[in-house]
Amino acid sequence: MAADRPAWARRMTNEREARGWSQADAVRAMRAHAPGKLPEEPSLLRQWKRWEAGEVTPSTDFYQPIIAAAFGTVTHAMFPVPPRRDAEADVLAMTGMGTLELVSRLQRSDLDQATLDGLRIMADRLCSEYPFLPADQLLTEGRAWLRRMTGLMGQRVTLKQHREILVLAGWVALLVGCVEYDTGNRQAAETTRQAALSLGADADHGDIMAWANEIRAWINLTSGDYHGVVAAARAGTDIAPHSSVAVQLLAQEAKAWARIGDRRQTEVALDNGRRLLEAMPYPDNLDHHFVVDPTKFDFYAMDCYRHLAEDKMASTLATEVIHASTDFDGTERAPMRLAEARITLGVAAARQGDLEGAIHYGQQALNGKRKSMPSLLMVSRDLTRVRNQRYPKEDATVSYLDQLHTLTER
Repeated sequence: MAADRPAWARRMTNEREARGWSQADAVRAMRAHAPGKLPEEPSLLRQWKRWEAGEVTPSTDFYQPIIAAAFGTVTHAMFPVPPRRDAEADVLAMTGMGTLELVSRLQRSDLDQATLDGLRIMADRLCSEYPFLPADQLLTEGRAWLRRMTGLMGQRVTLKQHREILVLAGWVALLVGCVEYDTGNRQAAETTRQAALSLGADADHGDIMAWANEIRAWINLTSGDYHGVVAAARAGTDIAPHSSVAVQLLAQEAKAWARIGDRRQTEVALDNGRRLLEAMPYPDNLDHHFVVDPTKFDFYAMDCYRHLAEDKMASTLATEVIHASTDFDGTERAPMRLAEARITLGVAAARQGDLEGAIHYGQQALNGKRKSMPSLLMVSRDLTRVRNQRYPKEDATVSYLDQLHTLTER
């Protein structure tokens, strides 16, 4: 089979082999997920072979969703759309004003639409910088803009403008709460999360309230309160059951069930999230922290399969996460996802008796420039647990434990 096959063709082979399926098995799985009648098996099997070889591309509207469903993922994770940047990311380009002029306008007693547009674009820009901007810098900027936005509420504004300010402040508060928790300041994160929840309630904005519950679920997950994760996730889903945040809430629920050890509930939550995400339009700005990137579904499933000890599945998905999170020039687009993917590969390596590989991937994860400390420590302990079970006296295991203790103390 050609080495220069498209990424989706390579993935079809990897996903199939991770499940121990023959090509005929894969065709039968396709048939089980098809909404209508498919060609006879010999014809469909020939087509599958051509797809895997990269000779032809499966049709976008018909075969791609069926193939993705057969492998338990969504179409745009299996067949990704080339990344595009949000055209509104630059305030100057969109409004003709720079940051200093925007700040100056905010100090006036009257707000015009151009100023509110500038604020909206600034809020989107901050949320889009979450994956790669240093946490301290993002926290400083986020808090400063949150103060400016909340300060506008005492000014002379219309009801429509007041609600728009509440919504923008709610998004920035959610972002600030996330970064505060990333840096280990749980108390501040919870206070800011509650503020975001209040802003969302005042604006009657279901997505903001649901994301506030998602942060609660994330905090519970990294703290080991798995039943609390399920409760927070379901509370958020009740608020915004048809929004993209519901996909992330279902993912948090699936992660909790995987850690509890309930495989059936894990797969139910994952499949519910997959079906919901598959029906949604492709997002405009994949970098926005509160937009669910379709390729992130692999990241959710990877975490679950790691805990269910499905090492082939977890490793296959980790490889896809690394591929999707790295640009062609080697730039890391999602360093925090990369860290967890590398730890997943490390866990699989350790279980297979490859201590050297486990050390390599574990060190790569800890040395990343952008970290979410609670999440990194949580998944790093997964690797530590396996290494302690299999190689408790190895110097490398002791050294890795020392690094984790140092990170925890920080």
